[in-house]
Amino acid sequence: MTVATQDLALVANTIRGLAMDAVQKADSGHPGMPMGMAEVAAVLWTEVLQWSAQDPNWAGRDRFVLSGGHGSMLLYSLLHLAGYPVSMDDLKSFRQLHSKTPGHPEYGETVGVETTTGPLGQGFANAVGFAIAAQMEAARFQNPLLLNRVFVTAGDGDLMEGISYEAATLAGHLKLANLVCLWDDNGITIEGHTDLATSEDIGKRFEAQGWAVQHVDGHDAEQIRKALGKATAGGDRPQLICCKTTIGKGSPNKANTHEVHGAPLGKDEIAATKKVLGMPAEDFHVPAAARAVFAAAAQRNEAARLRWQGAMQGWEAKAPELAKAWQAFRARTVPADLLEQLVAAAGAEPAATRALSGNVLNKAADLVPGFVSGSADLDPSTKTRIKKSGSFTAKDRTGRTLHYGIREHAMGAILNGITLHSGFLAAGSTFLVFADYMRTPIRLASLMKLPTTFVFTHDSLMVGEDGPTHQPVEHLATLRVIPNLHVFRPADGAETAAAWTHALSRRDGPVTLALTRQNLPKLPHAAGWTPREALRGGYVLVDTPNAKATIVATGAEVGLAVDAAAVLAQQGVPTRVVSMPCVELFLQQDAGYRAGVLGKAAVFTVEMGRPEYWCQFTGRLDRCIGQTTFGASAPAKHVAEHFGFSAQKVADRVRAAL
Repeated sequence: MTVATQDLALVANTIRGLAMDAVQKADSGHPGMPMGMAEVAAVLWTEVLQWSAQDPNWAGRDRFVLSGGHGSMLLYSLLHLAGYPVSMDDLKSFRQLHSKTPGHPEYGETVGVETTTGPLGQGFANAVGFAIAAQMEAARFQNPLLLNRVFVTAGDGDLMEGISYEAATLAGHLKLANLVCLWDDNGITIEGHTDLATSEDIGKRFEAQGWAVQHVDGHDAEQIRKALGKATAGGDRPQLICCKTTIGKGSPNKANTHEVHGAPLGKDEIAATKKVLGMPAEDFHVPAAARAVFAAAAQRNEAARLRWQGAMQGWEAKAPELAKAWQAFRARTVPADLLEQLVAAAGAEPAATRALSGNVLNKAADLVPGFVSGSADLDPSTKTRIKKSGSFTAKDRTGRTLHYGIREHAMGAILNGITLHSGFLAAGSTFLVFADYMRTPIRLASLMKLPTTFVFTHDSLMVGEDGPTHQPVEHLATLRVIPNLHVFRPADGAETAAAWTHALSRRDGPVTLALTRQNLPKLPHAAGWTPREALRGGYVLVDTPNAKATIVATGAEVGLAVDAAAVLAQQGVPTRVVSMPCVELFLQQDAGYRAGVLGKAAVFTVEMGRPEYWCQFTGRLDRCIGQTTFGASAPAKHVAEHFGFSAQKVADRVRAAL
């Protein structure tokens, strides 16, 4: 479908008008990017992109990601014109409380928004994840109808961020030919022209990373059309289309300046711009002809959707077993007895929880078809390879283990893209100390309520000889303060199985697993105890009548707490022990359960990390036994003894505080 040049120009100017007016009304926002990318968006959405306002979650649709989320009025204008539930009143409520049009697009808040984009580069890496997921899904179910195309717009800021380098080089290596990036090459950032900070040749960088690269005038509809046609005609490489644009196109006094990047143009400049563009002066004007262009595009896409559905029905008839498996995959089905099967797989022998996790993970792969795993070049340490499946590569799209290389930041965002795409439940792993590299995608997964799993091993001072650069001290605390993130730190095989059960079953947010490098002892679970208690976040492990203290611990320190309780008992201080593998789950329990677990005695906590978080249970910092300094390089046992993590020293701390 080719749209007349004058009609595309009208659509582009309509987008410019809506962006200018919405930002002006809100007295906040970024009009420059939507104005500069208006022609690119007009051609893409009216001639190329497969979308459906009637069925926004249509599995055969193309994915469109606006990586530079500050340019959100471009997306909102497109959704409005395309007939999605983004009304004119919604556009007029841009950036207002409870609006469908927040400052940056938010997944789950606005129909048609595929991912939350705000921090630059995240959307670009999400798009790589979308493209990987489409390749995996199509290959697994032997159905090219599931090989979605992914289009992402990215600006100078997106491509300056290091995450874009990490994600782009992986995309090139994997030959993700279903991925097209439209670079808004306008040469402007917040401070001014980009030559203040960079002189890189982006096109050559992407060519070196294995991408096909084209250059177009971003305001020439015919050049844009030809470039998109070439980019979607087949091939074996992801595509970068460098669109040379003018930020704030049409503004007589602010175009091609940083002044139009992140501030309203002002009423006088908007009036002058509309005059230059030949537009009516009225606010939020949408010409009938512009709506007609989108109505025709919607009709074309509806016909494409019906054809796709017909083809899918034909596939389902020819391959009923695959079709049934696909439906279960899309629904993210997990067995009712998942926990029991994973507990059996973990085994009861003392071991490092990273090793126990490896056992559990591989059983989970047999039971949960949408589960895929990977690591940032650390599988020998993190034990996250799915052994019965090969690796996902440029030659084999059916593999369920991804190799991200030493690219933690991109891995986190790519995981989110894979999870967002369809029925996948994606997990990725690295050392806990490197969670800092992944904080933004973890935070965004929490904000988007994505069931992504972040696996972190080497979770304490017990890393030992690698020293303070690799010994996480503050990381558990900083992860726990992220809203909607569940941090699970298991202490044995049963708790590790519970952690994975929760990670694979949760549907309203991500889960992180913090796992040990060192072996852990077998815990003295009472007769009748079941691993389902671990799914309540905390439970009584060792009880005793007339207790004078309760020690709450997580992970490796649970065994230490048991030993300390034994020392205290010999000293006439009967002590209970509570294992609390997931504080967030524990806090969701009713008050009666929490009170019963914590008991009436003085509460102490033990964890090899910052102690302040635990004051909510103890009421006093001196009862929180933790680590407030960086660690040291030495054998793990020596490090633990030096910093006071021995049964005798913990017992001494408890007695002193009592």
